[in-house]
Amino acid sequence: MKLVRCLVKAAALANVPKHIEHFSKFSPSPLSMKQFLDFGSINACERTSFVFLRQELPVRLSNIMKEISLLPDRLLATPSVQLIQSWYIQSLMEILEFLDKNPDDQSVLETFVEVLENIRNRHNEVVPTMAEGVIEYKDALGQQDAVTDHNIQYFLDRFYTSRISIRMLINQHTLVFSGNINPAHPNTIGCIDSVCDVTEVTRDAYESAKMLCEQYYLGAPELELREMNGETQAIEISYIPSHLYHMLFELFKNAMRATVETHESNRSLPPIKVMVALGGEDLSIKMSDRGGGVPFRKTERLFSYLYSTAPRPSYRIKHRAPLAGFGYGLPISRLYARYFQGDLQLYSMEGSGTDAIIHLKALSTDSVERLPVFNKSALRHYKLSLEADDWCIPSKEPLDLASYRAEK
Repeated sequence: MKLVRCLVKAAALANVPKHIEHFSKFSPSPLSMKQFLDFGSINACERTSFVFLRQELPVRLSNIMKEISLLPDRLLATPSVQLIQSWYIQSLMEILEFLDKNPDDQSVLETFVEVLENIRNRHNEVVPTMAEGVIEYKDALGQQDAVTDHNIQYFLDRFYTSRISIRMLINQHTLVFSGNINPAHPNTIGCIDSVCDVTEVTRDAYESAKMLCEQYYLGAPELELREMNGETQAIEISYIPSHLYHMLFELFKNAMRATVETHESNRSLPPIKVMVALGGEDLSIKMSDRGGGVPFRKTERLFSYLYSTAPRPSYRIKHRAPLAGFGYGLPISRLYARYFQGDLQLYSMEGSGTDAIIHLKALSTDSVERLPVFNKSALRHYKLSLEADDWCIPSKEPLDLASYRAEK
């Protein structure tokens, strides 16, 4: 019997490339925040959600798996990326088993929830594991060219966005149909709070970052919070509190660290000022610090993977702070903001401080998933060749004009 199971598994593995090729030909179907809420409303139909997910999840998995296969061979060969590929293949195979199952069978629906929970747990370490693979690759090759850096940045943005979207689908289905209800947040549907109190999440993120800052620096800047709402009501939108918390917590950590280190000789620390503004179309959060800022030329580098102002952690240490030192805090936060058509932008003044602004959609109908699609346009990004720059590159050292005068 064990031999039969092994043969069946081997046959299924042999067909994986065919399944990936088939499902990658379809584009993912982006959902709006309103559609997510409707899926999980009082009249939510588990059968409908099951039928949608057993088709949509293979499409999203296969689209990004095609892009993984386009990575440089030496990066693909790293143990970390090999491990991630095995996770994705196993998850795809498990979902494909439900394609011919009867959606009217309650036991099938219950098993599907269990499988989704197992997949979610299996993929918990995808972000740091991929980070380890890229570090191994870059350390082995040494100095990278601009094209390689561009390809890695392009891929990781899409890979992590895809992961966010897959977890979103899984979380919504498992939370809505597992029967668990959070009495503290009755308006929560799955992981979405239909009346997410932005100010409350901001204060929670500040308090967590403050506690962390006080542990390291024995002090932390205070928070000055202002609200701007034309309707003079609480600022509430339909959003995922955990996503918003993640973005704000990362920005508070950076602002606090910069502030404390810039003003370590002062008796008092300048506060971190936050303004939350709700308009007819946008919800914006501006966080301003006086942490000295960064040079303009380094601003975009803050969103590059593997760039971090903190010491790089050893990826061999299992019990580490989440993503600490990998430089993934800001890039991942921007992906969370962009996932539902928002954005995260930094405006820094060297010698003064930095303004970070989170833009989100105020209306649930406008908050639509932004998903990567594998097509010819995406393929071209992985086939870029190194060309000569069509702009002059300034010399790092000033010209010695004395030598020119001597020649004359």
